[in-house]
Amino acid sequence: MTYGYIRVSSDKQTVENQRYEISLFCAKEGLEVEDWIEETVSGTKAYTKRRLGNLMKHVGKGDLIICSELSRLGRSLYMIMEILSYCMRRECAVWTIKDGYRLGDDIQSKVLAFAFGLSAEIERNLISQRTREALARLRAEGKHVGRPKGRKNSPELHPLYGKSEYIRRALLAGKSQRSIAKALRCSPNTLRRYMQNDKTV
Repeated sequence: MTYGYIRVSSDKQTVENQRYEISLFCAKEGLEVEDWIEETVSGTKAYTKRRLGNLMKHVGKGDLIICSELSRLGRSLYMIMEILSYCMRRECAVWTIKDGYRLGDDIQSKVLAFAFGLSAEIERNLISQRTREALARLRAEGKHVGRPKGRKNSPELHPLYGKSEYIRRALLAGKSQRSIAKALRCSPNTLRRYMQNDKTV
């Protein structure tokens, strides 16, 4: 089965240009698009959460996906490589018009896929290296790196911080935890956990 895949990233863009391009290409190649997949979504969004992901679940041996260019599949080399690798495993060919790629089950496609894979791995390594260098620079500058300090490390961030004496006196006066929580504008569970952790109550 031959699929025409069209993706635009905003409502301002039109799918008609891509549809015309694919239709013209198929006419020259003696092909006919049997199903069109069109979507308006950013190429940075995971393909598994796009209509493209649903299409890939159904493709198999002998199927063909045609799109105007590789960037229609995704905006990162790693994502594009993942999509192409999946299609090759399912023996589904992917053709792009502007790039001139015809990825299928032949040796040329496998060599090209290897090149894409190597490039994607290099890209991931470079990103990882830049991230490590940036974190090291921030630490050297004395800046905090990682998740912000939570309430366990910073008790003053707790909504009931400083209310221990009020809670203790309210309990001695015979007030219920529910009424105390209501007065402090918190849930009874929050109050209960605070009392368990605060030994002064």
